[in-house]
Amino acid sequence: MSTTVLFDFDGVIADTEPQYDLYYNRLAQEYKLGIDDFPSKIKGMPLTEIIDKYFAHCAHNERDNIIARTHEYELQMTFRPVSGVIEFIQYLDRHNYKKAIVTSSPTAKMDIALQKMQLNAYFPVVITADHITKGKPDPMCYLLAAAQLHAAPSQCVVFEDSLSGIAAARNAAMKVIGVATTIAADTLQQHVQPIIEDFSHLTEVVGLL
Repeated sequence: MSTTVLFDFDGVIADTEPQYDLYYNRLAQEYKLGIDDFPSKIKGMPLTEIIDKYFAHCAHNERDNIIARTHEYELQMTFRPVSGVIEFIQYLDRHNYKKAIVTSSPTAKMDIALQKMQLNAYFPVVITADHITKGKPDPMCYLLAAAQLHAAPSQCVVFEDSLSGIAAARNAAMKVIGVATTIAADTLQQHVQPIIEDFSHLTEVVGLL
């Protein structure tokens, strides 16, 4: 039985992926990476890993500049909730589920995002890129969240929209539910079942726990 619910943030709680797509497509064009649909290649990856993998050819000061620009962009983002997710979080709170956010985003962004979305009180544990040394698909982030909530992996269910995040949850031996907000459901279902479009149908989502 699931007693603990772990959420990715971007694309699961907040509908921010279109903003990231715009930013990273522009960045790929600016640095002439020659990679089609660059955002899809990096979904779920911490920024440091993105820099190491795709911008290693840049000078050190230029890599630092990209990191600074990205953090500045994230602090100015808007955080519109994914349909139905606030009601679902409130349901979990009323029924005493343990909850955590597990994200590849930095702590500074999450502090602002959760304040703007008025969600701080619901999440005693927020695991960010600043808390780990290995990003998704490594299970480190999800195992850390479970440990801080004093929950066994078998008690955890994870909501994820990225392939790297799905892999991370699976590698942590946790149940995973795909959220088809950023990747088409027919593509996502090749990697995870079940899948939800969003959290609009509360009864159906609760039935998956």
